[in-house]
Amino acid sequence: SPDPVASHAKFAAKYELNFPLLADEKDDEGTPPLCEKYGVWQEKSMYGKKYMGIDRSTFLIDADGRIAAVWPKVKVAGHAEDVLDHLRAGG
Repeated sequence: SPDPVASHAKFAAKYELNFPLLADEKDDEGTPPLCEKYGVWQEKSMYGKKYMGIDRSTFLIDADGRIAAVWPKVKVAGHAEDVLDHLRAGG
């Protein structure tokens, strides 16, 4: 997420997360570099207005630091269970 570190810290505290969150803050050109590299910083449109934003996606990283699975264009409802089902199946 391109949200600032302070925003992530507040979110993590609120939900008592036991893992770190990555803050991919925007560079001088207004682009979050890691989001750009992962291909999730994309042009979006709302009410006919175009803007750059995040294509909500989940990347499962394995113990060796490799991408093991990708869920693009995530919808919140049911997504956590989908990821857990993948992990339970050995993914």
